[in-house]
Amino acid sequence: MVTKTEMPVKPAKKKIRSSMEDKIISFVCYSVVTIFAIAVIYPMLNLISVSISSYRAYLLRPWMFFPTELDFTAFATVFKSPQLMKSYGNTIFITVVGTILTLGITALTAYPISRPQLRGKAIYMTIIIITMMIGAGTIPNFLLIRDLGMYNTIWALFIPSTVGAYNVILMINFFRGMPDSLLEAAKVDGASEGLILARIVLPLSLPIMATIGLFRAVGLWNSYFAGIVYIRDRDLWPVQLVLREVILAANTAMAESGGNAAEMDTANIPTISIQYASLLVVMVPIMCVYPFLQKYFAKGIMLGAVKG
Repeated sequence: MVTKTEMPVKPAKKKIRSSMEDKIISFVCYSVVTIFAIAVIYPMLNLISVSISSYRAYLLRPWMFFPTELDFTAFATVFKSPQLMKSYGNTIFITVVGTILTLGITALTAYPISRPQLRGKAIYMTIIIITMMIGAGTIPNFLLIRDLGMYNTIWALFIPSTVGAYNVILMINFFRGMPDSLLEAAKVDGASEGLILARIVLPLSLPIMATIGLFRAVGLWNSYFAGIVYIRDRDLWPVQLVLREVILAANTAMAESGGNAAEMDTANIPTISIQYASLLVVMVPIMCVYPFLQKYFAKGIMLGAVKG
């Protein structure tokens, strides 16, 4: 008969080996995450530091981590620019109205397709999926926008891309995951389909709505190609086009100085500080909105992708 003192100790060794493997894996994971975090955080800190530092301090330390010789002249120049402020208002209008339209029309498209009683759902889904694989191209889109009378109007910057197939599919899958008993109970109480969508479905769809809304808002805020193609009037430019012009002007000045930043005419040509200040002004709104939607974003993208 084997006593307790004579029991083999192999399980303990396996436990120790498993513990060591877990520590190594955790160390590797934390190291990779730390490297990626530094790669993301450092450019942001450098952007903020350069934008609020003097131009001389930038020339001495272009890769500064903390600001030196504080100077807010760049921000004063940015906010005094009437073109930038006007384009900022255009971008806010485009982002807000475009996001609201996208959420509303996407919900109205996805809800009927998600219902089992709708006939011809396979045909509708096929049409939606085809639009993901086949695109008309820039020239046909330009001709369409022109023939619709939207060329050189602010509406051309968001109406053509209001409904996206990917967003519709995400919302369809999310709606399909809702319990049918809840919707049937509302029908028994006499609620119409529109009332069910407005009072029951949409309030329960906050995660997917926040996810799609964030996708759309970021896309509209950062969009500049549509402005290049469809907008001729500078007063209708989105802020990204103005930012692009500022950066191109500074790059041209740098090229003309032979790469020597000290020889640039900083009185007439946008400097690096003005570029960075413009970038920071453009980035701040999205940076402020994202933390409030982050918890819904992760939940919505997972539920919308796996349900159905």
